[in-house]
Amino acid sequence: MSEHTARIVWARGAAERFVDSRYSRVHTWEFDGGVRVAASSAVTSVPLPYSNADNVDPEEAFVAAIASCHMLTFLFLAARRGLVVDSYDDLARGTMSQDARGRFWLSAVRLAPQIAFSGSTPPGDALVDGLHHEAHEECYIANSVRTEITVVCAWTHRGG
Repeated sequence: MSEHTARIVWARGAAERFVDSRYSRVHTWEFDGGVRVAASSAVTSVPLPYSNADNVDPEEAFVAAIASCHMLTFLFLAARRGLVVDSYDDLARGTMSQDARGRFWLSAVRLAPQIAFSGSTPPGDALVDGLHHEAHEECYIANSVRTEITVVCAWTHRGG
């Protein structure tokens, strides 16, 4: 099996008391390849100026992880079937809800990929839908969460 790591780095500002909850939630995610991502709480959870709307928040990252895993699995499956994918553009959206105990959670993620294929033959709706279903079944992230994940796909074929 494999292990995956991320370092999350935050420090209290010198002028911040902390115990009054008036402290910055801005922090950094550091990944093993050297990539650093500016992160923060979502401004819908912690208002400005204690959050930074320009930074990635955990809710966005969760949605991105689901969408990215689905895309990578879809591309692998399409290539294995001899399909040529020219582009894949997904504006994924997560929905926050409250559960029966009043706890907030990302209850649903809607993937909406726009996919362009080329090659001699268009893949057809049934094949594209089947690839999305298989990608969902094989996606490591989708298999790790209780969030409802739906896919609404549009695709085109450029011929060639």
